[in-house]
Amino acid sequence: MIARPADPSDTGALARLWYDGWQDAHAAILPATLARARTHESFAERMAAALADVRVIGPQGAPLGFAMLKGDELYQFYVASEARGAGIAAALMADAEAQLSARGVETAWLACAIGNARAARFYEKSGWHLASTVVSRLDTADGPFDLEVWRYEKHLVRR
Repeated sequence: MIARPADPSDTGALARLWYDGWQDAHAAILPATLARARTHESFAERMAAALADVRVIGPQGAPLGFAMLKGDELYQFYVASEARGAGIAAALMADAEAQLSARGVETAWLACAIGNARAARFYEKSGWHLASTVVSRLDTADGPFDLEVWRYEKHLVRR
């Protein structure tokens, strides 16, 4: 499995994957106010705006997973539910880490929703460690939303 840059033709499918994945992983454990703000349209707008920083695995127009980078952060990471267990997450994580390292990032970080045990297990299995609990300021259509999250970090090997 080889990750590739996202193509504009992937945008709609990526927004759907992100929305569905967010609902699956976060809707039950995060505040209802945030869940209401996370509409399909909000994911589509954010995906379109960040497409240049997105890497995907899967066919063009039908991606199976994606990683979105933002500076030194692995900002978003999702695999379609039907593709879980096929090694896509591990391949996508290795690619994201390589991309961050190529940018000169020595210590990468990511935010994980408190209570998202499945994601936390995967990050730890991938060599990330829980560094702290922090408040993350999220942008929503209703304005900023502060959310306490787990901050995971990983020291990357220079490539």
